Amino acid sequence: MSNSFKVPHTLILLLGMMVTALIATWLVPQGFFDTTLSDSGREMVIAGTYQTVAERHYLTPWDLLTAIPRAFAAAQDVIFFVLIVGGVLAIARATGTVDALIGRLLERHGKQPQRLIFMVVFCFALASSSIGTAGEYIPFVLILVALCKAMRLDAMTAVGMIVAGYGIGYGVSAFNPFTVLIAQQIAEIPVYSGLWLRLAIFVPFVLIGFHHVWQYTKKVANEPSKSMMLDVPCPLSDKATPQYPVLALRHKLILGSFIITLAVAVWGIATKGWYLYELGGVFIAWGAIVAILGRLSADETANRFIEGVSDLVTTAILIGVARGIALILEDGQILHSLVHGMSLPLSYVSAEISAIGMLVIQTILNTFIPSGSGQAYVTMPLMAPLGDLVGVPRQVAVLAYQFGDGFSNMIIPTNAVLMGILGMAGVPYGHWFRFCLPLLLKLMLAASIVLVLAVMFDYGLDVQPSAVGS
Repeated sequence: MSNSFKVPHTLILLLGMMVTALIATWLVPQGFFDTTLSDSGREMVIAGTYQTVAERHYLTPWDLLTAIPRAFAAAQDVIFFVLIVGGVLAIARATGTVDALIGRLLERHGKQPQRLIFMVVFCFALASSSIGTAGEYIPFVLILVALCKAMRLDAMTAVGMIVAGYGIGYGVSAFNPFTVLIAQQIAEIPVYSGLWLRLAIFVPFVLIGFHHVWQYTKKVANEPSKSMMLDVPCPLSDKATPQYPVLALRHKLILGSFIITLAVAVWGIATKGWYLYELGGVFIAWGAIVAILGRLSADETANRFIEGVSDLVTTAILIGVARGIALILEDGQILHSLVHGMSLPLSYVSAEISAIGMLVIQTILNTFIPSGSGQAYVTMPLMAPLGDLVGVPRQVAVLAYQFGDGFSNMIIPTNAVLMGILGMAGVPYGHWFRFCLPLLLKLMLAASIVLVLAVMFDYGLDVQPSAVGS
């Protein structure tokens, strides 16, 4: 009886969502808001300008088919970054550095996995909260999968550590320039204002994520048959080493070069506006350094790189198809209609309920607008003045946006970074959904409580614009 239903392959799930999006474009009213250019050159909607189109434009199944290759083109930056990282990590693994590092970590944390889990969740959350890192975590996936495998844990634990840190960091972000900075600018409140609350809730939310991952880890450690990954082969099953090498000088030099590479990447993001193309170049350079320090021949380096890339072709396909869902909604001119329709009921409920409603709306819309900054430009010009009407301070509206965008990043299949992490770890989306949904619900409950209290205690009222247009 328990085997009567089998979760389809992740690719089938994504294609099914594309078909659903196509059908939605036939049923949902097509319309749009007028837009204007922000100071940064991004299109931003203008509140109160929504109108339906004079004549409905119907997308056809042919449009669905052509959306797939177009989606691959739209997601090419993430796809190629994942492939490059996979190839470079294969070079690093060939030098024995990864295995030596795992052996050293096992010596220090093998008996206390809870310490390792908290460290990873906390550090990744801190990085996402401060500088908005996301795709930069992809290089750590196979390392943590291998480490968990050595500790007799499964790939789900490895992904849980990474994604919980990533999602929570974005959700309670203190300084993230891609979300907090943009949303506050659009809401016309001082940049980085209200910092004290976001800092105060950071550790409690991190502890929620840590507790969820640790509870699962304990269950699997005590009873391996409880693992959600029993029916899925580990992506490293044929690459494990029975005995870990000693962390030699060349391994330490390679690890040191990796830390320098990450530092250069962070510097480029913070000061030069770098993103995945530049980060891909940085990791290619690191791969060349690794080959030299590891004394690999040119042919062996090339073969290892190609092997690493080929292992991630499935992941690249999933990332491309995931982007196609939002593309169909954009082509069908219903994205703005969804935003408009969802925001209307908020004007009929109390301020506290409206704040929670904003959280729910932002969470749902993140499925269709998986870009954090893109979501801010579409939703905040509507939510900020709507908050003025219903008594929700604009600071609270920004917080609702942060929660909705960040936490749902952990579960929406249109998030290219998430699909890349799952693909590298060999975790099917259906399995991940069952693991992550309870965590998302816990975070949403905690976020709702914070939002209600924020409204009750007038959080952000001190920076509320004194005169705002309706």
